[in-house]
Amino acid sequence: MLEQLATPTQPDIIYPENDGQPMSGNTEQFKWIVVIKENLEILFANDPNVFVAGDLLWYPVHRDNKTRQAPDAMVAFGRPKGDRGSYQQWKEDNIPPQVVFEILSPGNTLKEMAKKLQFYNRYGVEEYYIYNPDTIDLTGWLRSDAGLEVIDVMEGWVSPRLEIRFEIADELQIFSPSGERFTTSVELAQLREQERLRAEQERLRAQQAEARLQILEARLRELGIDPNN
Repeated sequence: MLEQLATPTQPDIIYPENDGQPMSGNTEQFKWIVVIKENLEILFANDPNVFVAGDLLWYPVHRDNKTRQAPDAMVAFGRPKGDRGSYQQWKEDNIPPQVVFEILSPGNTLKEMAKKLQFYNRYGVEEYYIYNPDTIDLTGWLRSDAGLEVIDVMEGWVSPRLEIRFEIADELQIFSPSGERFTTSVELAQLREQERLRAEQERLRAQQAEARLQILEARLRELGIDPNN
């Protein structure tokens, strides 16, 4: 009787959800990470097949937990919204994030950023943007047949994928396809409060106008005049 040999099994691979690195090096960097990520969330809120994330580890290669990056913000078209511990590309129809953003802090080195560019170029990113809030410098790359190539002029540049526009003034300004500027959560709350106050003022004006009309109609009736004729 032949002894049946056990089928060898591959050990499970653990894909950590944290690389041990802080999300940001300072408040300015964190502000821009949040502004870009949250406004992109708002921009694509009604599209169930656009996934937006910030500081999420992206693993492009199955059974390789060493090859990874955590873009400050990334957008994956063709992938459903939802919570993820990491972006494991083989579980995402092998779709890489098409657009990634990095916000520089003084702690970032040229070597580190060169490695990130190499990674994004190798694993299929279509658009890559780096913003340095200290120098107000925006650099972008766009994929061609030869790979990621530097965008010569970023002032007024419109992202082919996102359709957002970049402008450089006292700081970076980003505009949605409808022309609305990307804002912080505080600015958004202030705009909402302004809209609430404006609506309340319109309501009060309408009430006052209605009250004046009723007084006028009453006086006309006192004079024997039908206000409806």
